[in-house]
Amino acid sequence: MGKLTRAVGVTVLVASAAFGAETAFGARASVSSTSFSLFPNPAFLNCARKNAQTTPTAKATVTRGSLNDTLTLKLNGFKPNIGFDLFTVQRSNQLASGAPNPHFTTFGMAWYQSDIETSSTGSATVTIKTILLDQIFGFDPDVSLAPTNTFHVGFWFDSPSLAQPCSTTTVAPTPFNGEHHAGPVAFITRPNSHTNLGPLCTAPVKKGSTFVCKP
Repeated sequence: MGKLTRAVGVTVLVASAAFGAETAFGARASVSSTSFSLFPNPAFLNCARKNAQTTPTAKATVTRGSLNDTLTLKLNGFKPNIGFDLFTVQRSNQLASGAPNPHFTTFGMAWYQSDIETSSTGSATVTIKTILLDQIFGFDPDVSLAPTNTFHVGFWFDSPSLAQPCSTTTVAPTPFNGEHHAGPVAFITRPNSHTNLGPLCTAPVKKGSTFVCKP
């Protein structure tokens, strides 16, 4: 029942920039709500946006609850009537600067969270309720996979064909939908420039030379 314990204590309304907010004695205040943007995969941006004059935006707001959290994702400026698949993932393929991550190999642990369908105007809103802030993780003792957090949020084209016009080579399918035949990542969060953690971690603590999230 970890969600009940983390609701105890001082609660403040802050945005995701409040990674550094601490009390005088070093105890971190509980973040009750956070908002952050998702950023486009540049190679496939033109296949996501409504037109050349439009910059698509994707913004998430997460509110902490006593038993689970609520994430609302809002999309604007996208192509009308196309589908995406929303995941929380262990790693982003972008650095905090927006450059491609040179150490990126895979997205690591991934959880399928929701489908997304844009409207006739190219907007969409989707809401999920689950464990999100500071504690979201998966593990598998059968393959000796230790508890692994998925602090990043991204969404993938629902089909390789949606992204094909942006590539001169055949777009390979990815497993990021129910049929395991999705397209490439369309938008994803970036790591925090100080902690290198995804935005679903609001309570980073330094452990040795790296940061981890305090559940």
